[in-house]
Formats: sequence, C-alpha cells, structure tokens
Amino acid sequence: MQAQDVLRQLRIPELEDFRQYVRGFPTNALMGVGAFAAITTYWFASRPKALKPPCDLGLQSLEIPGGEHARRSVLNDSDSEYLTHYYDDAQTIYQVFQRGLRVSNNGPCLGSRKPNQPYEWQSYQEVVDRAENIGSALLHRGHFHTGDKFIGIFSQNRPEWTISELACYTYNLVTVPLYDTLGTEAIGYIIEKAAISTVICDVADKARLILDCITGQGKTVKTIVLMEAFDRDLVTRGTQSGVEILSLKEFEAIGKANPQKPTPPEPDDLAVICFTSGTTGNPKGAMLTHRNVISNTAAFIKVTQGTLNPSHTDVVISFLPLAHMFERVVECVILIHGARIGYFQGDIRLLMDDLKTLQPTVFPVVPRLLNRMFDKVFSQANTPLKRWLLDFAFRRKEAELKTGVMRKDSMWDKLIFKKVQVSLGGRVRLIITGAAPVSPTILTFLRAALGCQFYEGYGQTECTAGCTMSMPGDWSAGHVGPPLPCNAVKLVDVAEMNYLAANGEGEVCVKGPNVFKGYLKDPDRTAEAIDKDGWLHTGDIGKWLPNGILKIIDRKKHIFKLAQGEYIAPEKIETVYNRSDPVAQIFVHGDSLKACLVGIVVPDPDFLPIWAKRKGFEGSYLELCKNKDVKAAILEDILSLGKEAGLKSFEQVRDIALHPEMFTVQNGLLTPTLKAKRNELRSYFREQIDELYAKIKIVASRTAVLMPESPTDFTSGALLLSLQ
Repeated sequence: MQAQDVLRQLRIPELEDFRQYVRGFPTNALMGVGAFAAITTYWFASRPKALKPPCDLGLQSLEIPGGEHARRSVLNDSDSEYLTHYYDDAQTIYQVFQRGLRVSNNGPCLGSRKPNQPYEWQSYQEVVDRAENIGSALLHRGHFHTGDKFIGIFSQNRPEWTISELACYTYNLVTVPLYDTLGTEAIGYIIEKAAISTVICDVADKARLILDCITGQGKTVKTIVLMEAFDRDLVTRGTQSGVEILSLKEFEAIGKANPQKPTPPEPDDLAVICFTSGTTGNPKGAMLTHRNVISNTAAFIKVTQGTLNPSHTDVVISFLPLAHMFERVVECVILIHGARIGYFQGDIRLLMDDLKTLQPTVFPVVPRLLNRMFDKVFSQANTPLKRWLLDFAFRRKEAELKTGVMRKDSMWDKLIFKKVQVSLGGRVRLIITGAAPVSPTILTFLRAALGCQFYEGYGQTECTAGCTMSMPGDWSAGHVGPPLPCNAVKLVDVAEMNYLAANGEGEVCVKGPNVFKGYLKDPDRTAEAIDKDGWLHTGDIGKWLPNGILKIIDRKKHIFKLAQGEYIAPEKIETVYNRSDPVAQIFVHGDSLKACLVGIVVPDPDFLPIWAKRKGFEGSYLELCKNKDVKAAILEDILSLGKEAGLKSFEQVRDIALHPEMFTVQNGLLTPTLKAKRNELRSYFREQIDELYAKIKIVASRTAVLMPESPTDFTSGALLLSLQ
C-alpha cells in the first residue's frame, strides 16, 4: 500500500494539507510518514478510556434543605427518599438467596477446598435444602421467632457458616455471631445477654470454650452442634453440664425427618445481633434488621451500576470474618446476583494459594493486608534500578488514574505489575476496603498496580457496614467518598475540639434505613448512640471537601488534656505518623499530668532493614530496634511528617521507644476489628512510658536551669516544653 493510500484511509480532516505537502516526497520518506500516521491513528483508536462516572465528580453530594448542613448522594431521587432495596424480589436476606437461586439457574454457590486440591462447589439448591433441614431441626427443638429465636454461630468462614445463617433466615430466626478473640468472659456475657440455647460451632475446641463460658452462669445453652468430628469425652463433658453435643450431620437428619414449611421474615424483622467489642466495657449487641442489611447492599449496587454490573459469573474470596458486617454485606451483593463464594482454607498463611486457585473477581480487603502487599512489592525492588523502574511505572499509571483511567493492559502492567496481579488470581475486577483508614499513598499505588475498580468505604456496625463510599471514576485518595444512597450524613459541632458544622467540620452522624435499631437490652447505650431525631453519632470527626465528599480527620473519643490544658486526639496523630515508611504501628500517649506526648513505635519488619540500609544502618531487625540512632532517625521522620500535616507543636511526640512485636488481637492490644485497646496498651507499656517521661524531665530540668529567672521567661521545664 502506498503512503498516500494510508493517509487517505485515515480520513482525518486535519491531514488534508499534510497530504498535499508530502506529495512528491521520496518513496521511503512517504512510507515512513505513512507508518507513523498509521501508528498514531491506531493509538487514538485504542487509547484507554476513562470509566464513565455515574455523576459529576465535581459535585457528588447535595445539601438537604433544613438548616442542619446534612448531605445526601446525588444518586438519590429526592431529599427525603433513601434507597431501601434494589430489586423488588429481594427485600430480605432470605429473598436475596431465593433470587440468587433463580438468576443463577441453580448454579454453583458455595465452594471450599482441601490443601492442594481444586475448589468443590455446592449448588444453590443444595444450599437451600441443607438450610431447610437445619432450620427444621431448630424448630423441632423448640426455637421459634416469637420465643427462643437467637442462634449462636461460632465458626471460621466456611460454607456451613452461610448455610446455618440461611437456615435462621428461612424460619425468621436471628443469628448471633461469636468469635474467639472476644475472650471467654465476653462470650459468656453474650450467651447470657441474648439467652442463646443453641450454638453451631465448627471445631471441638470452640465447643469446649462454650462449656467453659457457661460454667457457673445461667446455663442457657442446651445444644451445641459441631461441623467437624469430636470425641466421646466432649459428649460426656457436655452431658455433665446439661448440654447435648450433636454433629451437624445428625442435626440435618433430624430436620429432614421433621420437615417444616419455611416462615420467611419481613423486612423490618431482626436478622442479626452483631456484638461489637469496644475498647472498654462489655460488648454491645447491635440489632440489625433485614431492611438494614438490604438497604446497605442496594446502595453498593446503585453506586456501581453501569460500571461493575455483577453477574452469576462473579466469584468472591471469603476470608474476612463473617462475624462482622462488612463481609456479610459484600456476600449479599454476590448472592443477590447468583454469583459464587469461595472460602479460604482457614489459614491466612495459605490465602495467596487460595487466591491463585479460586481466581476471584471480587476481593474485599482491610488496610492491614494492603499495607503488607505494598511492603512486599517495594521490598522486592531491592536495587536502585528496580526501584527506579517501579517508581517510573507507577508515575505513568498514576497519571492515567488522575484522568479517570483504570486498567491493567498497559505496557507497564505487562512489564512491571503483572506479577502482583497474578498473585491475586489474575481476574480481580473489584476491590473494596474498609474497617480502618488506609494510607493515600498505599491506596493510590495499589490502584495503579492492580488496575481494577478499587473503592474505599467508611462506616461501622451501627449503620450495618457502610455510610459513604468512593464513587466510580474518582480514583483520588485521602477521602471516603460521598454518602451512600441509603442514608444522609451530617456533621455536628464538637466545640471543645474547635470543629464546627458551619465550617464543614464536625462529628459524623448518619440517618437512614441502614441505621441499626439499638443495642440489645441496653437502652442507655442506645440513647448515647442514636439521638431523639434518629441520627447515629459515630464518634468520628469528618470534613466536607468542595466536591461533596467526606474526609475523616479525627476521632472524638480518646481525647485527653495535657498539663497546659491543650486537647489531644491521639488517633489523628497516629494516622499521620503511620505514613512513615519504617513504621508499622504506633501508640501515642499523654495525660493531664504531663506537658508533652510520647510514643511506642513498632517498626515494619519487612521494610525497616531496607529503610535503615538507605540511612547507613546495618543489622538484623532486632538489632535495629535496639539501635538508638535508628530510633532517632525514625523520630525525625515522623516529626517531619507531623509538621507537613500541620500538627501543632504540642501534638508532636517528644520521644519514642521502639518495640519489636506487633500489637495484635492475640496479645490483647487490638480489638477483633483491629482498633487499638488504649487502656491495655497504656498498661502494657507503662514501664517504657515512665522511662521516656523520666528522660524528658531530666532534659527539661537541665534546660530550665540555663534560662534566666524573670516573669517574662520560662520558669519551668514543663512550661518550656508546652510552648516550644
């Protein structure tokens, strides 16, 4: 083909003059020009296109008239109407499953695997049949929705968890999830509070824990159903405690021999009592209805309609605890579309193998896992050239993100990011994170590296799971998006912290069909959470950004005063300091008898050696944690971040101690939702905290001696520290 023919076929009007110009050029030159033009045209035709957002990203929420500065999603039809359901035939969790059965045409539903084996699947109808058998057995043994209606489920994620839950919903019973990180005392409290007489467990150890819990108490538990094998000793111990131990197989057989017709719930019937473990006091049982759960599910579908379009071909990996609502809502989104749930093997160390085998399309995560993924990628870039290539590839993809383009078929994906994408199975098209803040740096990097729709949500159990979520096409970070279509959000004054709603700042409050009905048998704490107008007070401090999205900037709880009267919100400071590369965890401490803050830092075991080497330090992880110069360098780094973030001088820590072991649920320093137990942390590190303050006092005293004594000068080390 001649070069002129190539240009002619391009049919680009702007090239007409160029065609005239090139006539008479030597053939080779024309061929080169033609090839260039053809390549240019191909690029224009195949260049990546931005995801079309469902609204104007410059205005993602609207203020509701009424003077309270409340805002709603632009996706709502009116100021007063909030989404309660998406599909008319799925207004309860029971109906969600029935719809999934229909639209999947009885396709595969729940999958599990044994080590080094493929996933094995149970169909929707098989799940329905087993649920009816279990539910019939519950009714045969005296449970009924107007009487003994609370059923405990004490298990890791597995098909039987979901089947047992569906059994409850088929007969309008209420699930009460239990989890061992609550501790024996808390589990005993929950069993007594909810008067649970039947608990469905996965393994014998949990049955033993239940028997330990009910010793000497009201002994409401009469039956324990076990999914896995158990020995006669357990049966004997149960008999001695007045508890019958049955296998799930036996229990299903009882139901099959005594079938009961389903008695499905109504939308406003209770579905689940989700006990949340606070940092202090007994757990609180949040009462959630079917409408609560379905409205939250519907809101997610509404936001992502036209971009995600879930179908029966989707697969989610289930590993986040089913005892918490985040995972439950994600799985409702899956089941309502007749898609599949694949459960991990129960060992988080095998999760990557499960991902590669299952090849999920939907991947719910929490920030802690994202942090590990980020660290892993950067730890492998262990030479200056690899680090430069990784940074360069990220910058190219970040530039695309800023234009709304999210993809994984670029040159940089094929050369640099393919490995991390394959590690998740290679088919992930949606990731959603919640439960805790995620660093904007990490979120942006992983959005670029993974090249799939990647959302961040915000909420709490008391609003079912989420109340805001980032919008499709808005791939910026550092915020949690606009209100979901199922609720309104307003900010109220927190005067003591100088946050005022008139300035677009204040405590985040939520109102809508996803807000819970209160705490089980606890009217006082219910009144503290929900005001007389129905607004849920979250305890978080938010700020409206100009385009109508929310940024979480602080926490109302855990506020304390320093000796000079300044209010301190330690979680805000910890969020800033956690952006430091070598920091994995940090606990900031202060009290009213001290004039400054101190901190306990757990360095990142994967990243600290790399970071330290760049700073000129050598040694093992433990050696580096004991190195005073390393500590000084980390302190300098976090103080620099604090200054950049606008922390006031009294909000900056004065000194830190390095601790080599992570804060975990197992060692009692984190709640099961990975929030810091501040009282326990303070007690655990009391010796280190006292040593830090002792050193600061010595330095302050020496400094005060050198200061002139006059009314206009500093007269004490404490005052000196408070004014620096």
